Amino acid sequence: MSLTLPDVAFSSLVLPVIEVDAAKLVRISRHNGGEPYFGKSGLNRFDDPRGHLPRADRYGTSYFGFTLACAFAETVLHDRTSDRGGFKMPYTELDRWVARFKAGKLKLAVLTGKHLKRLGGEGSLSSIVPYDLPQQWSLAIHKHPATVDGLVYMSTYLNTEEAVVLFDRALGKLTAKSPYKEFQDYPGSLRVLREFNVLPY
Repeated sequence: MSLTLPDVAFSSLVLPVIEVDAAKLVRISRHNGGEPYFGKSGLNRFDDPRGHLPRADRYGTSYFGFTLACAFAETVLHDRTSDRGGFKMPYTELDRWVARFKAGKLKLAVLTGKHLKRLGGEGSLSSIVPYDLPQQWSLAIHKHPATVDGLVYMSTYLNTEEAVVLFDRALGKLTAKSPYKEFQDYPGSLRVLREFNVLPY
């Protein structure tokens, strides 16, 4: 089976939903303020696919991990290819900030495991390119009457962990803790660099 468009009756399906504390989310950013940022580029996996609409009529998305390793893989390592079992990159690529958030209840659709299968999807939701189909799934989730804040999916770049994408309707539930911490000074950052064999120069 390959990934297909969401069922035409998707809005009538019972959406598997969990409640997640915003304090559990990790976001790695190039900026030391202004998070969470909700993008509308249409270039990412679960972005709003309706590029033909005025920008104001599209929803924005923001991507998170539950761990520092997942957030690092999803952002810094995103499109990089391993070179002899490691990742060579300039030190400047590690000039990032870690944003954490105050406690808050987020309602998320679960698009993993048996829940994804029951909804008519399958694992390539997290790996298929181009992103046309995942974006249609995102739109179906966004339009579902359950009005969730986002969805949980298997991380594309660390496929043993779950990741999260939030819709901009969740903005009022997210307050970033201040100040952000520099990635290289953040607890666990050295372990993450070792685990992925990152070789800065």
